[in-house]
Amino acid sequence: MQQISTAEFKNGMGLKIKDKIYTLVEFQHVKPGKGGAFVRYKLKDLRSGRVISDQTCNAGSKFDSVMLTTKEMQYLYNDGNHYYFMDMETYDQIPVPEEFIGDNAKWFKENDTCLLMYADEDLLTVQPPMFIEATITETDPGFKGDTVQGGSKPATIETGAVVQVPLYLNEGEVIKIDTREGKFVSRV
Repeated sequence: MQQISTAEFKNGMGLKIKDKIYTLVEFQHVKPGKGGAFVRYKLKDLRSGRVISDQTCNAGSKFDSVMLTTKEMQYLYNDGNHYYFMDMETYDQIPVPEEFIGDNAKWFKENDTCLLMYADEDLLTVQPPMFIEATITETDPGFKGDTVQGGSKPATIETGAVVQVPLYLNEGEVIKIDTREGKFVSRV
């Protein structure tokens, strides 16, 4: 593993600290009037997504560097235990265990393009597309007079996720959803 010093820090860089993989969110070199220079930095744990702020170390400290790469892959199918993704360049199929994907599973539609992030050769995260278009499979019927400003109701989409939608939408309509927040964006 390659070692880097704080002088080589760049935002977005991958670091390995105590067997955990982090990305450097931001950093600042501080040279106080008295004492030695130090570096204040903020990290994001790539597995949990938690941001750890206000970390400090002496200037020139060494860290293990990790090469972070993101690959676009096509989601193919789910066999109950694994989700299968295909590398669009090599056509290799990669199985990913269901428990590794977690809550993101509700946003996967067959043939959608997803992002898989790797630290060196280890898979870290699987991200669904930022926006998906899905058909409403179950919701209460809309009535005449229901407007955009009126309120919202729960609707189940074809992937099984439940999203709050405006009152005027009905079953069978296609909607656009922001998967980062799980919110309705527009009718398609």
